Amino acid sequence: MWLGSLKVTDQAYMARDETSKYSDMMPDGKARIFTYEMEAKSVITFPSGGQQLPGHGPYELTGIAWSGRGRIDQVEVTTDGGRTWARAHLQEPRLPVALTRFRLPWRFEGREVVIASRAIDETGYVQPTREALIAVRGTNSIYHYNGIKFWRVTPNGAVTQV
Repeated sequence: MWLGSLKVTDQAYMARDETSKYSDMMPDGKARIFTYEMEAKSVITFPSGGQQLPGHGPYELTGIAWSGRGRIDQVEVTTDGGRTWARAHLQEPRLPVALTRFRLPWRFEGREVVIASRAIDETGYVQPTREALIAVRGTNSIYHYNGIKFWRVTPNGAVTQV
């Protein structure tokens, strides 16, 4: 049996896992407690780390996006390392606080590219870059990390983490 008892309280219980995993150390040294809401996040799942494209030609970039703030409003995808962004197609239904699938047609030309996605939720929150997230939360925000995830596609089609 996994659950032996359940205790309901009307305030934070300050248990070890609650305080260690739902607190974020801020750049000024103060802790932000508690972070329960996951902000908008997305990730490209194809192609992604460890995968190998079999050759040049047409593909479909696919992934998932979600937000603890509500419904995903849009997802943008870059194939040039973040210089330009294109709006991806979102699969319906798009429900609040639920995974949303996205896709974008793409042609692999056999040269190195860096791809990524960024989600925008119904509140207007835009998934930040790693640098922007660190500027706000510092480097100790691992449980609620929602920075943009970049993948490198090499000329031979190998996909690695950036």
